[in-house]
Amino acid sequence: MNFWREVMDFFWGPESLPLLVMVVGLFFLLHHFLRDERPGIFNTVIFYFVCVFGLFISGVLHALAIARGADILHEVAVIGAGVAVIRLWGLMVFRLILPRIKLNPPRITEDIFVIIAYVAWFMVRLRYAGLDLGSIVATSAVITAVIAFAMQDPLGNILGGLALQLDNSIEVGDWIKVDDLAGRVVDIRWRSTLVETRNWETVVFPNSQLMKNKFMVLGRRTDQPVQWRRWVWFNVSLEAPAPRVIRVVEDAIRQTSIPNVATDPPPNCVLMDMDDKGYARYAMRYWLTDLMPDDPTDAMIRWHIMTSLQRAGLKLAVDERHIHLIKENEKYEDAQHQHEITLRLKTLHRIDLFSSMTEQELKWLAEHLRFAPFARGNLITRQGDQQSHGLYILIRGEAEVYFEAENGERRTLNILHKGDFFGEMALLTGAPRRASVVALTDVECYRLDKDAFEEILRARPTIAEEVSHMLAVRTAELNSAKQDIDAVANQPSITQSSSE
Repeated sequence: MNFWREVMDFFWGPESLPLLVMVVGLFFLLHHFLRDERPGIFNTVIFYFVCVFGLFISGVLHALAIARGADILHEVAVIGAGVAVIRLWGLMVFRLILPRIKLNPPRITEDIFVIIAYVAWFMVRLRYAGLDLGSIVATSAVITAVIAFAMQDPLGNILGGLALQLDNSIEVGDWIKVDDLAGRVVDIRWRSTLVETRNWETVVFPNSQLMKNKFMVLGRRTDQPVQWRRWVWFNVSLEAPAPRVIRVVEDAIRQTSIPNVATDPPPNCVLMDMDDKGYARYAMRYWLTDLMPDDPTDAMIRWHIMTSLQRAGLKLAVDERHIHLIKENEKYEDAQHQHEITLRLKTLHRIDLFSSMTEQELKWLAEHLRFAPFARGNLITRQGDQQSHGLYILIRGEAEVYFEAENGERRTLNILHKGDFFGEMALLTGAPRRASVVALTDVECYRLDKDAFEEILRARPTIAEEVSHMLAVRTAELNSAKQDIDAVANQPSITQSSSE
C-alpha cells in the first residue's frame, strides 16, 4: 500500500483532475466543430495521454527510489503535457472562438503565439527544475553562437512572414507568380507560404525566399477589382483590312456574355505586327475576373474569334506556301463543292418558304448561301438593328427568339431548332429587326443576303405572296407579346387607381 501511495502522491496532484477534464472537454469541442483538423486534434490528445502515462512511470521510479530518473522523466512529461494543452488552446482560440466573432487572423499569427507560448512554458519548467537558462546563455559565447546560427533560417522565415503580412504584400486568396510557377495563396505560416497551382499541386515557398526575391501578384491594382489581362493571339491575312478585322472581333466578344470576362474595361483587339509570311498578327485582350479558369476562358475567346471571322468571310491565316497543284486537286475541290451544294439543297427543300421554287432556282439560291457559325451566347440578330437584312436558316444547334420591351422586360417568343429560319421580315422589307435571336448552343446557320433574294423575287414575284403570309403570322406573335408585356407593366398602376 505504501508503494502505490508513493506512486500516486508523486504522479497525481490536486491540479491533475481539472486538467484532465479540461483536455477531454477541449477534445470534444474541437472534434465536433473543426472537422478538417480532426487528425491533428486526435494526435495531440494521444500525445497528452502518453505524457500522463510518463508521469505515472515517473511515480513508479520514485517509489522504487530511483530519484534522478523519476525527476527527469517527470519534468519531460510535464513539459510534453503542457505543449499538448497549449496546442489545444491555440486551436480553440484561433480556429473556433475568433472566427465566431468575425475575426480571422492569418495563420502565421497563430503559429507565432503558439511558439511563444511553447518557449515560455519550456523556460518556466526549466526554472522550476533549478536551471537558470539566462546565466547559461550569457556565460557561454559558444552556446550563444550555436543558437544564433541554428535559428538563422527559422528567424528569417518568421520575420519574412511577418513582413509579408504587415505590408500586405500578399494575402490569402491572392494569385502570385514566382519564376514559372503561378498559383493561389492558401496559407501564410510562420515558416512558409503555401500556394496551390491550377494543376492541383501545392508549392511551399519559404518566407525568406519571397522576401529576398521578386514575385508578381496577379490581377491586383489599387482600388480596383481583381481582374487580370489576358492576351489571345491570332493571325489574319494581310488582304483583310485591319479596321474591319478589329471591328468584327470586338463586336462579337463585347456583345456576348462570356463567363469570367470583365465588361469594364471592355475587351479590345489590337494589331500587333505585320509578318513577312503574309499575315497580320492580332491580339484580343480581355480582363479575367476569376483567375482559376484561364485556359478554358482563352479557349472560349478563341472560339468566338473564329466564328466571328467565319461569319464575316475572313479566314485565320497560316504560313503561305506555293505548291504546284495537279488536276486531281481541282476535281477534289469540285466534288467537295457539289457535296456542299447538295446539303444546302436538302436544307432548302425542307423549308416551306421556298416550296414553290424550281430545282434550278433552289440551286441558284444554294450557291448564294453563306455559312455563318455562332458560338453559344452569341447574339445572332439584335432587336432594332437596321444594318442586318439577311435570312438565317438554322442547320445545327438551338437559338432563342425574344422580344425586349422598353422597360427592359424580356419575353421568349420561340425556341428555334434545326431546319427553322428567321429574318424573313428584314429580308423582304428592309425594316429593323423586331426581335433578337441568341444562340443557346453552338449554332451553325446558312445566311441568305437581301441582294441575292431580290434577284429571285424579280424572277418569281409570286414568292412574295407566300412570304407575306409568314410575315403576317410572325407579326401577330410579336404584337401579342408586346401587348402582354404592356399589360403586365400597367397592372400595378391599374391596381393602385382601383384602390384609390
